[in-house]
Amino acid sequence: MGGKTVDDSAISSKGFRSIVRGALLLSLVLVLGTSGYVAIEGWPLLEGLYMTVITITTVGYGEVRTVSEPGRIFTVFLIFAGMGIMAYTLGIVAQIMVEFQVRDLIGRRKLGLKLKNMKDHYILCGYGRIGEVIAHELKANGIPLIVIDQDPQSKEKLRSRNIPYIIDDATIEDVLMEAGIMRAKGLVTVVFSDADNLFITMTGRGMNPDLFILARADQEATEKKLIRAGANKVVMPHFIGGLRMVHTILRPAVTDFIDFTMHDKNIELKMEELKVREKSALNGVRLMDSGIRQGMNVIIVAIRDKAGDMSFNPSSDVAMEAGTTLIALGPTGDLEKLKQTLWGD
Repeated sequence: MGGKTVDDSAISSKGFRSIVRGALLLSLVLVLGTSGYVAIEGWPLLEGLYMTVITITTVGYGEVRTVSEPGRIFTVFLIFAGMGIMAYTLGIVAQIMVEFQVRDLIGRRKLGLKLKNMKDHYILCGYGRIGEVIAHELKANGIPLIVIDQDPQSKEKLRSRNIPYIIDDATIEDVLMEAGIMRAKGLVTVVFSDADNLFITMTGRGMNPDLFILARADQEATEKKLIRAGANKVVMPHFIGGLRMVHTILRPAVTDFIDFTMHDKNIELKMEELKVREKSALNGVRLMDSGIRQGMNVIIVAIRDKAGDMSFNPSSDVAMEAGTTLIALGPTGDLEKLKQTLWGD
């Protein structure tokens, strides 16, 4: 049976309301105390407020003036009321601080256990505008990931989206080790500095030679350096953005088609890459004999062989072999059916 959990926002809201309640009660005591001294002793407002403050805080400065007998009786009641309110408010503040510290400690322990059990995941370095999009899409597609970011403000956003994170410097080897780089499938580095992206790439490649590394670059010269440092792929966002805008002007229909097939989640038509596995019934079968086009209503746009070479609009005589990847276009249901056939499920 699962226990009832309370999220951070609920706890924060409850603590905030308690602090506000304590502050209002404290303000009420100050107003009543000041008004009492003004009414009973005939003191000015400032002296009444001063006497009230030193009374409820028990600092022991002494009476500002000689207090009459009714004033002393009023002071006794003010001391008890003020001390109680002060103790209540300070207790609430201390309780909230302890709750946050304990919850943060428990959260780190849970995160540590989760990281130890992660494998074949992606490490995303940087959670800026680009990193946020990458994390969202990976999570939406069920791909395990962990985010490393230096900005403490990213913590609440990542926590609310249930994305494992480390708030630290991704250029440090120990941080990458904590993220499970030896068990990771890939590393994506999209921090703001090209120099940091280069350093992270070199460090990641040195720690895990089999790691797939995707890096961001802002300068063309950096792209070549990242490749030499060990990046498998390098993306220049400003260059891709510029090309996309040009294509929208020159080839609007093509751009719309790509948007529909790659980004629109409300349509059935999708483009996917599907790998042929050893146990697949289509392993070694020619395209013309596979029945993919007729039985599944799927078009094979391209085939990438095991060496990474891409063949567009492949001939029907081409045989699908284990390790090759099919770039397929078709309805979501048919693509899923083809994937199961290619995987041998």
